[in-house]
Amino acid sequence: MNGRANSETAAAKKVDAQMTHEITGNRLLKKSWHMLFYKEVLRFRRVSFQTVAAPVIMALLYLLIFSHALGKVSVFGDRVSYTAFLVPGLIMMSVLQNAFANTSSSLIQSKMAGNMIFFLLAPITPWGFFLAYVLAGVLRGVVVGFGVWLAALYFAPELWRPVSPGWVIAFGFLGGAILAMLGVIAGLWSEKFDQLATFQNFIIMPMTFLSGVFYSVHSLPDFWFKASHLNPFFYMIDGFRYGFFGESDVSPWLNLTFVGIVCVVLTWGTWALIARGWKLRI
Repeated sequence: MNGRANSETAAAKKVDAQMTHEITGNRLLKKSWHMLFYKEVLRFRRVSFQTVAAPVIMALLYLLIFSHALGKVSVFGDRVSYTAFLVPGLIMMSVLQNAFANTSSSLIQSKMAGNMIFFLLAPITPWGFFLAYVLAGVLRGVVVGFGVWLAALYFAPELWRPVSPGWVIAFGFLGGAILAMLGVIAGLWSEKFDQLATFQNFIIMPMTFLSGVFYSVHSLPDFWFKASHLNPFFYMIDGFRYGFFGESDVSPWLNLTFVGIVCVVLTWGTWALIARGWKLRI
């Protein structure tokens, strides 16, 4: 057991050394927060099979199972097949979950490993710290979402050209940013992985699955139909889906307004917590 632990530690140190060499040797990194951002990108790129390929495969499994089981479900007055309807929801779900996972796991690992102090000593402003983590989370979410879209074209080739690409980009970025900020908050709040898992299992996952990923909210009973309109994830996914079909359960402008307000509030709140240094060290 000791030999295995020593070998894993040595491997981790080797990866850290390689990352440090790449970061310090990159002349394009003009500011200190650029280096932190690059470090976060390298972090998920080094294990891309777990951070990118695995979520894509999981989304395809959802697509295969639900499209087979519910393939005859009517959506948008039969103007859209259920398989095609399902794809944007799965793309957005992948973006949201991976943006959250990237920031939350990185922060809790840095806190538990005790190396957060090195970031705090570096000349990085609270805004720089905020941008580095959130943009890296958005990037991972977008990369995974793009992979899901490419793989899903085999099942729904008509989605190769969204009706309104601007809406797709807007909601993809805003949704990823919101979940990345929630990941920062969860990572700051958590002192161990059990607490982080609680945040993810009892807040992120239920809100994601109850947001219309697999169904239109108009098919829900009245109580759940009204309750879904209190879920910000619903507006992200509904607006994202509108970009593909030009069809949505509510107005895309209402979706954009709601998501934009949530994004602004979380931006201020997350930055304020970082500026205060709230629970940045265990």
